[in-house]
Amino acid sequence: MTASTSAAGGRGPDAQESGYEPDPQRWRALWVTLVAGFMSLLDVTIVAVALPTIQRDLHASPAQVQWVVSGYALTFALALVTAGRLGDALDRRRIFLLALGGFVLFSAGCGAAPDITLLVAARLAQGLAAGFMAPQNSALIQQMFRGAERGRAFGFFGATVGISSAAGPITGGTILALASGEQGWRWIFYVNVPIGILAVLLGRRLLPRTRRSGRGHLDVPGILLLGLGVLALMYPLVQADSGGIHRLWWLFPVGAAVLVGFARWQHRLVTRGTQPLLDPRLFSTVRGYAVGAGIGTLYFVGFSGVWLVFALFYQRGLGFSPLQSGLAVTPFAIGSASAAVVAGRLVERFGRLLTVCGLTGVIAGFGGTALLLCLAPLHSAPWIAAPVLFLGGIGSGFVVSPNITMTLRDVPVRMAGAAGGALQTGQRLGAALGTAALPGLFYLVLGGSGDYRGAVVTALCCALAGMLAALALALFDRQRDRHADRPHRKGPDETADDPLHARHT
Repeated sequence: MTASTSAAGGRGPDAQESGYEPDPQRWRALWVTLVAGFMSLLDVTIVAVALPTIQRDLHASPAQVQWVVSGYALTFALALVTAGRLGDALDRRRIFLLALGGFVLFSAGCGAAPDITLLVAARLAQGLAAGFMAPQNSALIQQMFRGAERGRAFGFFGATVGISSAAGPITGGTILALASGEQGWRWIFYVNVPIGILAVLLGRRLLPRTRRSGRGHLDVPGILLLGLGVLALMYPLVQADSGGIHRLWWLFPVGAAVLVGFARWQHRLVTRGTQPLLDPRLFSTVRGYAVGAGIGTLYFVGFSGVWLVFALFYQRGLGFSPLQSGLAVTPFAIGSASAAVVAGRLVERFGRLLTVCGLTGVIAGFGGTALLLCLAPLHSAPWIAAPVLFLGGIGSGFVVSPNITMTLRDVPVRMAGAAGGALQTGQRLGAALGTAALPGLFYLVLGGSGDYRGAVVTALCCALAGMLAALALALFDRQRDRHADRPHRKGPDETADDPLHARHT
């Protein structure tokens, strides 16, 4: 436990940063970033329950309406690392407020779109704005907080990530139930406008400016290589419903090759002493970053896709309304929210052990839910499974928040934006894979047997495979922590021992 405690505590590179003075407005500023982050992540899943209504009202084809969801996810992921680097080089506050303002504007554009073409275009722009906003959230937390306070702040951030992902279906269902008229789906987008405007006004008053150090170099070839690589990997996934994986499978090796070229280019820039887009030493020398990014990617494969599977099972298999379907998964969201806040306070003491316990809880929760959906009477199974799903939610709260904290805890503040962007890019890739693979498997089983119960259980078991892989990685890291004799590390301003320090800084 000593190693874990030391690893999670406030003795990382930023804990003793020279010149750090706590901002008296930091907790109020945190809530501004969390509200904005909640909106951007909620919009990944909230629209899914409204797709049938949108398709009918705008006379769209299934392929067109799918882009309302997948287009947002695509541009969101493409922007993350570049946006994080811009925040590091320029001013995180300015990037955050501009992106938030754009998100509000494009949300209004989505709500007012007269046809499917303009709706998809507005969603692409909205996803781009969300991608520029997201990495500033984690970077601002690292900038404003140190030590135990950082763990608590990331606890709230982890709760926001967990709740926004799980609460999308019930939020969308509630809005559709309350909105009147055939165009009620538009309020799914309009609801962002007043909340976003208030967040912009408060953010201008409360958010701190970034203290720039050194020259702001922008790695344009790196941006292009990373963008092309991520696009090649994600495009077949976002087109999965229209046969994209079968038609565009060749983009996967192309994307992998481009990302290898991106990694080589980043190493070359470091060798030259030039600021790269994403410093490769984050993965090789910053303790816990590579493992944490891997755990997050694997976890989101199962975590993100399972909500679409539940929505398909409840609404098409059992005839639930969107609101009823959302209520059926609410226990998970409640458990995740409550546990994530607590986990932020415990991560200092228990470190990676929290992730191990959390993943075990999620696996038990989803595994138990699959068993009950398989054995219990069909129409009562969702309500019988609610307590087990609540257990899975508690486990999830102990995964997302501590993993974010331990992944980013040793990253120097000057690299916080790029590091947070890369972490979230992995999560978005995992989420895209999960949302393509799990519903695809659901339809495959359903088409062969017509058995909704068998289809949902099969998809849940596939989700468990990704979570078991994440658990294996967490156990490996936990074991390494227990046997590691970690010397005290100096702060990022003590550049002689900073592994990410280069001549350009």
